[in-house]
Amino acid sequence: MNGSAFPPSLRRMGVGLAVGGLLLATACSGTGADTTGAEGGGDAVELQISPEDGAAEVRPDLPVTVTATNGTITDVKVEQTAPEGAEPAAEQPERSPEDAAGLDAITGSLNEDKTEWVSDWTLTPGSEVTVTATAEDADGETTEVVSSFSTLPATEGQRLELASNFPLSDETVGVGMPIIVNFDLPVQNKAQVEAAMEVVSEKPAVGAWNWFGDQTAVFRTEEYWEPDQNVTVNLHLAGVPAADGVYGVENYQIDFQIGREQITTVDNDTHQAVVESGGETVREFPISNGNGSTRAYTTTSGVHLTMEKYQHLVMDSATVGIPEGHPDYYKLDVDYAVRFSNSGEFLHAAPWNGSLGQANLSHGCTNASTEDARWFYENSLMGDPYVVTGTDRELEVDNGWGYWQRSWDEWLENSAVGEPDATDEPGTPGSPFGAEADAQVSPAAS
Repeated sequence: MNGSAFPPSLRRMGVGLAVGGLLLATACSGTGADTTGAEGGGDAVELQISPEDGAAEVRPDLPVTVTATNGTITDVKVEQTAPEGAEPAAEQPERSPEDAAGLDAITGSLNEDKTEWVSDWTLTPGSEVTVTATAEDADGETTEVVSSFSTLPATEGQRLELASNFPLSDETVGVGMPIIVNFDLPVQNKAQVEAAMEVVSEKPAVGAWNWFGDQTAVFRTEEYWEPDQNVTVNLHLAGVPAADGVYGVENYQIDFQIGREQITTVDNDTHQAVVESGGETVREFPISNGNGSTRAYTTTSGVHLTMEKYQHLVMDSATVGIPEGHPDYYKLDVDYAVRFSNSGEFLHAAPWNGSLGQANLSHGCTNASTEDARWFYENSLMGDPYVVTGTDRELEVDNGWGYWQRSWDEWLENSAVGEPDATDEPGTPGSPFGAEADAQVSPAAS
């Protein structure tokens, strides 16, 4: 966030857009009643709206702008009607009409003297749009101007959609939980897509997005989330230019809860696990980590997150590159397994291991007694920090959810926007609009 007096989801505003050959080359305008001769009278207020009235196939990634001359803007309403017969791009959790209207609403930001208004979010492709703007002159006379136009539809095969996300709506997660968004198409314009994804938390936090490949974006906070709060992710993707000719076609909303704070520390040298909740130790138990005879059998050190859990799981070494017939092949039935990486690492019950608390004998997992593993299974949430110390194999940032392995400075450097986002304030840093639009508007006042 930039500390502006107005929502910072759009940080660029302008009076006129020189669009060069695009269909919104002029603006719809109108003037108020003739005030000549009136007490204190002067020039009539004039309003201009861009795109112009009647324009067709307007690019959805260009902003709606309203400017007032000889007066101030008092109200702007933007209404969108989806094309007839349009189906939702992907199944979403059912939302109330109020929530749906709020997510799909095209809000905007005024400059300090209320003479310029610029939309915060992009428009839905293939929609009919009506902009109604009202302004008032010094004598209180009002002027209303309406502009109606249509936006360019998204092309089949070039429609960016949400493929999956973690967490899901209504889930309760741990304080280390990232927000993971997987897209169905590669994203080239990563800064614009980052700027379209708004994270809102009840308690103050600062975070940023990083990309792992061209189809996965991950939001992580600078410090762990404060416990016991709600977080909402508003993905304003409709109309966002994800790549050349590729537009988002729908907005999405994810609502989840941050639960209690629980952090587990596993010491490879002392063979002990300590679980703290709210800063107090709630469980301490003996463990046995990887035997370290090979890299694959060495438990990774670093800040992990619990990812998923199984009451019963068949662990087959073939899934981590050790096939049947290999001297080190194994296939085990285990209970109370909680995953903490993608390289086959779980904390699980190992009643056969007689060296708990004394030696590291596993193939890389954290072995525990059945009683302790059951307790850990029952008391773990997805996204709980799980910190391993004392081994010579460092967790990779992209091994499971190893995102806390990057320092905050490194994380911020890897953000396409490159600015931190204060999640207890509305909006996002950067601009979701196309590059041409960004070049035509000037920075908002701070």
